[in-house]
Amino acid sequence: MRRITGKSKDETLIELQNTTDFHTGDENGGNGVNSLSERETLPGHTETEKLQPNKDTVFFRDGVRRIDFVLSYVDDKDGEKKQERRREFEANLEKAGLELETEDKSDSKDQKTYFLKIHAPWDVLATYADVLKIKVPFKASDIPHGQDVPLEWLSHPFRLPEHIMHPQPDYFTYPFDKRKTDFFLINDKDTFFPPSTRNRIVFYILARCPYYKDGGLAKDKTGIKRLLSNGTYTAAFPLHDCRYWKRARDAECESERYNLYKHWARFLCFYKEQPLNLIRKYYGEKIGIYFAWLGFYTEMLFFAAVMGFICFTYGVLSYDDNISSKEICDRDIGGSIVMCPLCDKKCSFWKLNSTCLSSWQSHLFDNEGTVFFAIFMGIWVTLFLEFWKRRQARLEYEWDLVDFEEEQQQLQIRPEFEIRCTNRRLNKITQEMEPYLPVTSKCARFCLSGTTVIFWISLILACIIGVIAYRLAVYAAFASIIKDPMRKIQVVGRFITPQLATSVTASCINFVIIMILNFFYERVAVWITDMEIPKTHLEYENRLTMKMFLFQFVNYYSSCFYVAFFKGKFVGFPGEYSYMFGKWSKLRNEECDPGGCLIELTTQLVIVMAGKQLWGNIQEALLPLMRNWWSSRRGRHHPENHYSRWEQDHVLQNFSQLGLFYEYLEMVVQFGFITLFVASFPLAPVLALFNNILEIRVDAWKFTTQFRRPVASKARNIGAWQEILNAVAILSVVTNAFIMAFTSDMIPRLVYLYAYSKEASMRGYVNNSLSVYNISQIPEHNMPEEQASWFDNSTANCRYRDYRYPPGHHKEYTHTMQFWHILAAKMAFIIIMEHVVFVVKFFVAWMIPDVPSDVKARIKRERYLIQEYLHNYEVERLKLQLSASFVTETSTELDKHEVLSECL
Repeated sequence: MRRITGKSKDETLIELQNTTDFHTGDENGGNGVNSLSERETLPGHTETEKLQPNKDTVFFRDGVRRIDFVLSYVDDKDGEKKQERRREFEANLEKAGLELETEDKSDSKDQKTYFLKIHAPWDVLATYADVLKIKVPFKASDIPHGQDVPLEWLSHPFRLPEHIMHPQPDYFTYPFDKRKTDFFLINDKDTFFPPSTRNRIVFYILARCPYYKDGGLAKDKTGIKRLLSNGTYTAAFPLHDCRYWKRARDAECESERYNLYKHWARFLCFYKEQPLNLIRKYYGEKIGIYFAWLGFYTEMLFFAAVMGFICFTYGVLSYDDNISSKEICDRDIGGSIVMCPLCDKKCSFWKLNSTCLSSWQSHLFDNEGTVFFAIFMGIWVTLFLEFWKRRQARLEYEWDLVDFEEEQQQLQIRPEFEIRCTNRRLNKITQEMEPYLPVTSKCARFCLSGTTVIFWISLILACIIGVIAYRLAVYAAFASIIKDPMRKIQVVGRFITPQLATSVTASCINFVIIMILNFFYERVAVWITDMEIPKTHLEYENRLTMKMFLFQFVNYYSSCFYVAFFKGKFVGFPGEYSYMFGKWSKLRNEECDPGGCLIELTTQLVIVMAGKQLWGNIQEALLPLMRNWWSSRRGRHHPENHYSRWEQDHVLQNFSQLGLFYEYLEMVVQFGFITLFVASFPLAPVLALFNNILEIRVDAWKFTTQFRRPVASKARNIGAWQEILNAVAILSVVTNAFIMAFTSDMIPRLVYLYAYSKEASMRGYVNNSLSVYNISQIPEHNMPEEQASWFDNSTANCRYRDYRYPPGHHKEYTHTMQFWHILAAKMAFIIIMEHVVFVVKFFVAWMIPDVPSDVKARIKRERYLIQEYLHNYEVERLKLQLSASFVTETSTELDKHEVLSECL
């Protein structure tokens, strides 16, 4: 009898005495105990402790069998149907070999929740470890670790204790084979499979166990996920091994959660290395790979941040050498230049020196150092990706993931695919019948999915167009309010211009729209991916990844693309202005400041990037802290006296299957910000670095203290995110080249300096970059309704930003030769920069092998030793079989001779 329910002490003791198979005994080859009398003699397992167990434990009431999984449920109005489902489901779990124990609701804190504890005995673990090809140790590794690094003592302050960094010895491993148990290093069957492997095996069974009677027709009634969705069970989770702030009382408990919190999840450990092997051992390889990638990305960001800070410092130090800004701010130069209105009717003529402050701000980011930094980032991103491949290859070897994809692709088939695909066909490779999705159904689903994605992307673009229309319309309103910022608004007039006010408010509105659309599309993307019914978990994640990133790419970056590549490029000139929807709309296209559009791109980037990071940190850290403050503080001091281990974990947040997906998505979107538009804001890597230092510890804190323990799962790499990073890296070279050429004012300044300046200096550049227009030729609908107080009606001409011939010239208002020289220089710069960066990128990628040479050698050495060890094992096994058969035959012959002699 395997199932034990919450009863009186005497009843429990009687049931325990009648239990014959609740623990694996010697007859199964284990080291366990078979009888209750034998178990009572074990140290630390007295009868009193079994009858009055510590609630904060990860073992059954017998104190021997480990709890591998917990299901919870409550009684409600639809109780009979759900009770029937639970009865059938639990009966099938017992048929599968699992052992169950129920905690009655009267023992729970809320007096409502039942808890079903599940234990997987050795036979079940061995069977499914064989099915899942789980690699287990068979021999201690004899390959020495890396040699001592010179000046290693410098890294001691950043290192963690050895037992934390390497929680288990290094072994050679091989896929488990139930028929060869003596081949593996099995010292104790109770601890041979770590808890992460045990909960992975149990979840595999739960996901495929039906809840209909034998012979039932409802084949879709299968799996714990469906039972959770219809409310039969309220939660399903493996247990944490202890409280995070205190070690477990039981010496048999590993207290790995406590070690993770102490050495990893606290923010004061931000300068320490991450215990990746312990993370992998406790949470599984998939989560371990994420934190390894995030940590490596943060380490590489340090170099980009240092270089970006140096470039920004150069802009600050060269502040006084900026001749163009001095001319703009000069009362006799910039103060004497009258500029044409920037909008119809509401905008008046204005003086160039009113943009003095913005021209100084532009110089901080638009200087000679920015070109160098853009080239540096193109090379940095290549180094980051190539070195990550090497780091990933080393982790694949150390974590036994080298052959994972090839061996387990079929084992990753989603239960939803098996349930919903009723058609079967013969697999040509395995020669077994397998479910499949017909081509007609697949095409229909893909068409609906593609249409949905296109609709949502179109919705984003429509919102972006709406924001652009807002910018065009509100500029006139701001211009009418701030007509003369130097005089009428004494307090903030020098700092707020119509351009700045429009840019900031539009960026904020765009950020709010981004977050709203993001909220809805996340749910739509999951729905359409579920509708496609992907076959494997890997395929499901890759499809969802591509949909979500495509949406996020358009959602987050489209406004930056507009400012970088469209604003100020299709303006026209006085008398022939361009309008967004035609002249009837009266929405005149925006112009850039005389200092260029780069400062507006910087503003847009800072607001969207910093706003996203701030909002993400509020969601991840502050909201859980507030929730804890309201609900969890009362049970912090002595929860073991009030809550059982399963109740403590039950109140934690559930870590969904897509939880890690959103963590990756957040970081990859950030990666796009610091690569695609980094030429406009060299301090972007600095912001990303500080955010990621916080992000690592916040994520660690969430996993350790706020989430239930996730089901361990394997992954050999970061999946589709690797290809997305490669695509963003290539695109970043193109975008930064175009930003430097068309958004920055760098190329026009260099052309003027080397081709048009008579003094070989930047003096006169401002006057040279502004064209002249006759005010009397401006159409009535473009003229301002009111003039500024300083405007003199005798003023004949106004200036505008372009390279066109002046009035009276036989080619008046057409582009000058200097315009074509600048355009040619811009195209040449793009071609040269792209080719230089791409050549360096591909050369660096060719020079740096994806797999380190020592890792290749170790993989070959391990495969050789495995083959040799297996060969010796099979030979010894064959010798034993032959000797056993020889002894049997010899004894048979002796018996025959004895019978014959007796007859004689």
